[in-house]
Amino acid sequence: MNIRPESWDKMRHGVGHFAILGPSGGAITVAQHCLTLKTASVTIRLGAKLERELSRLSRQSGRSRSELVRDALRRQLALARFKQARRAILPLAEAQGILTDEDVFADVS
Repeated sequence: MNIRPESWDKMRHGVGHFAILGPSGGAITVAQHCLTLKTASVTIRLGAKLERELSRLSRQSGRSRSELVRDALRRQLALARFKQARRAILPLAEAQGILTDEDVFADVS
């Protein structure tokens, strides 16, 4: 299967369309909105044990070490955003008499 860009100009700006050519020569057009991946490198230091665990998980899962670290970072950032939102909302909830998770569940059920 061949994939060829129909507009190199659009691709350079991060938007493009591809024609996927099947064996019979028929084409299916697929819109691609984010072709240009902008990445940054980050250097981190790992202790020997953590590095071994990361390498072992990489081998077992078939995912790269970078992919595993990115996933862990995404999860940690999501958790931090959740905690920040919870801290911001907590005073408003307390003012409404919502003090526990059970109060939340009772209110939304």
